Amino acid sequence: MSKNSTATAKAPGLRERKRRETLQRITDAGMRLFIEKGYEATTLDDIATAAGISRRTFFYYFDSKDEILLSMQSTMGDMIVAALRKQPDNIRPIEAVRNAVIEICAPFSSQEMMAIDRLMRANAVVQARKQASYIHHERTLFDALCEKWPGKDRETGLRIVAMLSIGAIRLSTEALNREEGKRSLAELLADTFHALEREL
Repeated sequence: MSKNSTATAKAPGLRERKRRETLQRITDAGMRLFIEKGYEATTLDDIATAAGISRRTFFYYFDSKDEILLSMQSTMGDMIVAALRKQPDNIRPIEAVRNAVIEICAPFSSQEMMAIDRLMRANAVVQARKQASYIHHERTLFDALCEKWPGKDRETGLRIVAMLSIGAIRLSTEALNREEGKRSLAELLADTFHALEREL
């Protein structure tokens, strides 16, 4: 393979990496401004400027401000699956999911998580789509569990694990707001999964 061919072969990987970096930059800028200024007061131009892009480039990544709010929620299932795949195979599936969920939530403070959740709750369209996304996350998690612990005889049990795990995340998020951030989401998740495992 020639030098030019090698460079061409590597180019899509570089483009994809840059695309993801820009997407993350826009998301981070948008969430920061929503928390600082409020959702309604933040304009698309504000977000584009903070992210170092043009307004036109913004629409290449997102259709609206709502999409930024939903971006974290929409990728939650994939984040859990990525963390789940790093878990050992010799523990119970419910333990593996618990560890994975706590791992991805641990870096966020309770105040950050509360601010984001309240932004979503304040927008009826976003809130409705957030609730609908849980069904998709259940399916994504179920598929990953079946991949990690294959066998037709296990599918029903793994589907229940997926459903209960997503339910535990929802309950923990509700508790975070009810307690006004006294405990981190990671702590609440640990308690919720402990209660779940105790009843299984």
